[in-house]
Amino acid sequence: MKPNPRKRLRRQAGVTLIEMLVVVTIIALFATLVAPNIFKQSDKARVVAAQTQINNFLLGLAQYKMATGNFPTSEQGLEALRTRPANANNWDGPYLRKEVPLDPWGNPYVYKFPSEHGDEPELISYGADGQPGGDGINADIVSWK
Repeated sequence: MKPNPRKRLRRQAGVTLIEMLVVVTIIALFATLVAPNIFKQSDKARVVAAQTQINNFLLGLAQYKMATGNFPTSEQGLEALRTRPANANNWDGPYLRKEVPLDPWGNPYVYKFPSEHGDEPELISYGADGQPGGDGINADIVSWK
């Protein structure tokens, strides 16, 4: 007597518990190996984004200085690139297309002029921790380096 093909199909159609555990284990191992690398790339991308934003601010500040003869003061801040300060003669802005953004970690950029680092203004992002100093992802991103 031949085996019934329907019974054979029913036996082969299911997934055993061991097969499921093997698949879950492989997925877990893959996630533990790949996830840290993805987060490192995300951190690097935020640093590059902050550097790019600082460079864009410096371009806007150079245009501001060409038009007005000086950089905005620390009190006027980066907002002077978007909104005409009261005492800015020959202001021909806005010098930024959009509102002044926060840094990639959601903190405001620090703007200082006059600067402690020469004749150019200082622009600083304090990194992931939002505090001065730090190493790695918490390191400051500055305009003078």
